[in-house]
Amino acid sequence: MWIRQAVLAGLAVTALLMATAVQAQQITRVAAASQLRFVLEAIATQYRERYPQNTIDIQYGSSGRFYAQITHGAPFDVYLSADMDYPAALVEAGFAASEAMPYAIGRIAIWSNTVDAQSLVLADLADERFRRVAIANPRLAPYGARAEEALISAGLWDALQPRLVYGDNVSGTLQLVQSGAAEVGIVALAQVLNPVIAAQGGYALIDVDVHRPLEQGLVVTRRAAQNEVARHFADYLRGVEAATLFQTYGYDLPAVIP
Repeated sequence: MWIRQAVLAGLAVTALLMATAVQAQQITRVAAASQLRFVLEAIATQYRERYPQNTIDIQYGSSGRFYAQITHGAPFDVYLSADMDYPAALVEAGFAASEAMPYAIGRIAIWSNTVDAQSLVLADLADERFRRVAIANPRLAPYGARAEEALISAGLWDALQPRLVYGDNVSGTLQLVQSGAAEVGIVALAQVLNPVIAAQGGYALIDVDVHRPLEQGLVVTRRAAQNEVARHFADYLRGVEAATLFQTYGYDLPAVIP
């Protein structure tokens, strides 16, 4: 009898350990570029409703900082960058368990909460009424790099140097304008289409011809090589349902959507 009880107890412990292992695998940690916050929260809400057994934990920040953290062992399973360069670099360096996959194409816009930005063009940023112009740090944030390219294309980069203020990422750039630290900024279109932000001021879309495309990519990290939930969420981000939300929030789509 005691042998049978011991065996049953052992089986129960084994089952508990297996259940714990499965549960742990279902927790997927996502590092996402800051301008994705509004659209990704909508996508994640939709995903959780469809797959409540899968836990998705999302952190937002600059693409460059997340890239550096992942290469130093940060515990992220899926990485959504604001460009394709950082994901491709992770693949090249052996820190990815998937290829670098495009999921959306971003746009940049001039935005202000104190002046009517709807009629502004890049050349207007040289106006003396704009004592401070905010952009994301071009060395850390792809949206900042594209803002720099746009200003160079307009012949304004050198002239605006003394007036530029930098956010760590494009969310920080928006906050610089909101706080009054800058009168105007170049931010993500996805941010200013959010109803809360849209109510604070107008925007002017910047022509795509003045900067490189903001093709955004993702990877499943090496840490998540055996994490099926991470792969499932990555696939969902590139699926039709997510594509609809990306378009709603002002993103263009890659040429191929599965």
